[in-house]
Amino acid sequence: MNIQSRGDKKAAKAAVSQITGGRRLRRNRADDWSRRMVREARLSADDLIWPVFLTDGDNVEEAVPSMPGVMRYSIDRVAAIAEQAVELGIPAIALFPNTDPELRDDLGSEALNPQNLVCRACRALKAAGTDIGILTDVALDPYTAHGHDGILAGETILNDESVARLVEQALLQSDAGASVIAPSDMMDGRVGAIREALETNGFEHVRIMAYSAKYASAFYGPFRDAVGTNTTLIGDKRTYQMDPANGAEALAEAELDIAEGADMIMVKPGLPYLDIIWRLKQAFDVPTFAYQVSGEYAMIEAAAANGWIDGERAMVESLLAFRRAGADGVLTYFAPRVARMLKDGRL
Repeated sequence: MNIQSRGDKKAAKAAVSQITGGRRLRRNRADDWSRRMVREARLSADDLIWPVFLTDGDNVEEAVPSMPGVMRYSIDRVAAIAEQAVELGIPAIALFPNTDPELRDDLGSEALNPQNLVCRACRALKAAGTDIGILTDVALDPYTAHGHDGILAGETILNDESVARLVEQALLQSDAGASVIAPSDMMDGRVGAIREALETNGFEHVRIMAYSAKYASAFYGPFRDAVGTNTTLIGDKRTYQMDPANGAEALAEAELDIAEGADMIMVKPGLPYLDIIWRLKQAFDVPTFAYQVSGEYAMIEAAAANGWIDGERAMVESLLAFRRAGADGVLTYFAPRVARMLKDGRL
């Protein structure tokens, strides 16, 4: 029956009320104030971690071409970046180095150099007295000539030998001032080995944020540009990073990492794996983070630059999706932009 064609508004309202039982969900959507009042997922600057790329030199601020708006910074610029983060209310920054190709070798020896970019940046931040969390990446790929996260023997990544070097790397970073160690390598047993080493070497206060579900993803390309591994990577990382088809395996990985001493867990990439974030949070109820990776960032930026989407709204919507899925926080290259919007009252 087409009640509208009869022009009977009262009948139309009665019919809708009967169908909905008098519950009209659009009431709470009618005004901005009511939409804000009943909003389920919220963003704050506390939810953000800002990934920062490091490079050699003095007073360097160079663009990453595949990541519009993202820069590499020399060590002397890092304290200013951290101060900006503090001013915006961002609680932590994550450091990633673009290591000079001449310093890369098959063993990733530069990872164990106390004067490498990450260690120098940590000490610079500590010397500046900046009250901010410092998250450091524990993996060998920014330092190896072959671009892999571990020691390569033929076509095989050696797990246990790689873990031994990762432990040394974690201790060096902790000694330099890192407050959160983030193993991103996906070697078996590395969280337990790192936790034991931290405890026995006086770094029991250092947290571990484990990349528990890091997938062998196609979304990492711009990041590899930023750290200089796109041209060095031999083969792929599917023997140690997770198969994108698997979900239950992520629960097994996270369970092991938590048992081995991880304080926080992470899912990487983010948006293609919202279901994994949800499952991990529901299963373990520990601090759970997402990494909105470079490919996700670059896609939004590229579509916005072409006028295909509203970039600002897409940025915010994507971050709300992480919060809605259960993420306690997000590593995102949008961090300073979103934090500024929050500070200015535009969100």
